Amino acid sequence: MQSGQSGQSGQSQQSAGGGVPPEAEGPSRVGAALAAAARGAGDPRRVPVALCTACVRLLPVTGASVSLSGGRGIRVTWCASDRVAARLAELQYTVGEGPCQTALDEGAPVFAADLAGRRDTCRWPIFAHEAVGLGAAAVFSLPLGVTGTAIGTLDLYRDRPGGLSEPDLRTALRVQDAMTDALTNLRPRGEEGETASWVCASQADHTDVQQAVGMVMVQLDLDPEQALDRIRARAFAEGRTVSQAARRVLARGLRLQ
Repeated sequence: MQSGQSGQSGQSQQSAGGGVPPEAEGPSRVGAALAAAARGAGDPRRVPVALCTACVRLLPVTGASVSLSGGRGIRVTWCASDRVAARLAELQYTVGEGPCQTALDEGAPVFAADLAGRRDTCRWPIFAHEAVGLGAAAVFSLPLGVTGTAIGTLDLYRDRPGGLSEPDLRTALRVQDAMTDALTNLRPRGEEGETASWVCASQADHTDVQQAVGMVMVQLDLDPEQALDRIRARAFAEGRTVSQAARRVLARGLRLQ
């Protein structure tokens, strides 16, 4: 991680990316900002995007997304602040590598301060190449969860290389904690027993991929990881996301060999 930056550089990053002054920052402020974003969303379907957008305002980053883990190799994008953030989340799931996957595997934050640099390119060669093509120069992934169990990741990207300053890192870790609380405590509004549409959407994508993996397992006599790898490979070759490829498998529009 590259955290040693001059005070002038840190100030310019905060003004350019929307970060708040470190002296005004704190856990209560971060939590209050996310809570206000959730309340201001109005429609429960807009809550996830509102939370991701609030993360961008709190930190000197270009965009943010949250991915939820449904077990080894199965993930869905819960929210994204913009199109590039959403595509980066899907890209990591499709190619099976990247800071997000590493953060899930290690249960610790992962910082890729220069995706075009030798270290990050060697660590995640396919992801780094594709991410730079999408306009991302740096990606920071923080696992979300409690008691050492990651239920997903908060993924932040910037359109220029460089690590987070120490004050920004502290803020990112506070956002990580607050987002974990948001995920575990949010409840859908409406009638009793009604499920918010953002929950339904996440579950639907998760279910589609699981069902597609099951079909490919039967068709090709593969184990779950091998079946998912086949779907990923076809999705990447065709420029699709894993979720899109899974839906094609279920619709009998795609048969893998």
